[in-house]
Amino acid sequence: MGEFDLIARHFSRPAQSDSVEVGIGDDAAVLRPTPSASLVVSTDTLVEGRHFRSGVDPEALGWKAAMVSLSDIAAMGGFPRWLTLALTLPEADDHWVAGFAAGFRAAATSCQAELVGGDITRGPLTIGVTALGECLDAPLTRSAARLGDVLVLTGATGGAAAALALLESVTEEDIPPSLLHRLDRPVARVAAGRAARGLAHAAIDVSDGLLADLRHVLDASGVGARLNANALTPDTDLQAAATRTGRAAAQWMWAGGDDYELLVAVPPTHARTLLEIWREQGLQPIEIGRVTEASGLHWAGDAPTMDPVSSGYQHF
Repeated sequence: MGEFDLIARHFSRPAQSDSVEVGIGDDAAVLRPTPSASLVVSTDTLVEGRHFRSGVDPEALGWKAAMVSLSDIAAMGGFPRWLTLALTLPEADDHWVAGFAAGFRAAATSCQAELVGGDITRGPLTIGVTALGECLDAPLTRSAARLGDVLVLTGATGGAAAALALLESVTEEDIPPSLLHRLDRPVARVAAGRAARGLAHAAIDVSDGLLADLRHVLDASGVGARLNANALTPDTDLQAAATRTGRAAAQWMWAGGDDYELLVAVPPTHARTLLEIWREQGLQPIEIGRVTEASGLHWAGDAPTMDPVSSGYQHF
């Protein structure tokens, strides 16, 4: 089966909205952005053995591939609209592509986004996704955190890193579903990001590790942070994983990565409102600290035993 057969069978679908004038099947997509909206664009690449394990369920991989990029749109407070997909395959495996495409479409649909084009070629398994969204007013960025802002997460971190650590010694069947779900099926916090726009000053999604991504916000904003070392507490499954592997749950929660929760810096006058909105959305937000004038990270309580500069995921 050739690439055009795979595209026609698994990816070509009628346009889901009037915003797509020309979709999959032509040389390029033709889109109709909302008048006066700013376009928000993010691109991610996932490489087998680096960003996902060999043999992972293709439907779960399709879901995650879409959500990783949609999470960046969420962090900007944007409305996801369109996706493009560049898929490099070692072989034309119809069954694998069917599962991947189903997961990708399900993730896109859940965020009201639509696949509008891309490419399939042969080579080592690699997935490139570009997500395009819109903001009707000023987007959230990393560079606007201010002195006194409250630092809040949309939810708990560490589950994905714990699952990855367990996979070093056990099979998927032996991993608590709550942890494996966080690794394989993250959820872009799109509604939470939209709620934060207009209330929060700055935001980022937690993809490389909480401390590493917080560092991006602090550096871009020219501020520091004082963190509550006791703000993050492991649930039963996370603590059991830490005991089983002989590792510290705090390391996963503060530096593990692959969580795709949002971290926002919100002024104290708006923090309660935002937290109430997030709780109404079914989230369990966590306040982890405050923005300070002094640069760098400072701790209230017993700081986790890790280097905040080198913590988190790095490609090189």
